[in-house]
Amino acid sequence: MKTTRIKIVISCAIIFSGCRVSKPGAIESEMAKGVKHKITVGGKNTPNPIPVTSENIKDGQEHFGHHCGICHGLDGEATGVPFAQKMSPPIPSLSSSDVQEYKDGQLKWIIENGINPSGMPSWKGILSDEEMWTVVNFIRHLPPKGSLGIPAVYKEEQEEHEHMHMHDKDSR
Repeated sequence: MKTTRIKIVISCAIIFSGCRVSKPGAIESEMAKGVKHKITVGGKNTPNPIPVTSENIKDGQEHFGHHCGICHGLDGEATGVPFAQKMSPPIPSLSSSDVQEYKDGQLKWIIENGINPSGMPSWKGILSDEEMWTVVNFIRHLPPKGSLGIPAVYKEEQEEHEHMHMHDKDSR
């Protein structure tokens, strides 16, 4: 009887501790980074066939802004994205060494296939291979943080929020 109670208590503790979402520790983060860079993310030896030109970078920036900016911000730094740091895991800075250490083929693979269990979706069938490669070129040439402003969807929300607060103050 006593053994059964102990097993139930231990089982409940395991179940409830598994339900918590918490920031991974340093060791867990390093292990996950190593596994992603060396094992799970494919494309390590695939070169980018799209030349790095100002026109191709601009084209990549346009695709990035349209498809990726909602989460990564227009600058790859999640500028103006209200939920970026509340995600688990948080949306990474694309200019960080963790991201920039990936080979071009790996970045294209991530864009194409997404990363589970993070919020990074697959863009396969939505973006063409050429469009994905131009996005990789843009990621390699990100502008300074905050220099492109915030995505329009959040700008409108921010302005509406400010307008509501101004209206509240006026009615007092």
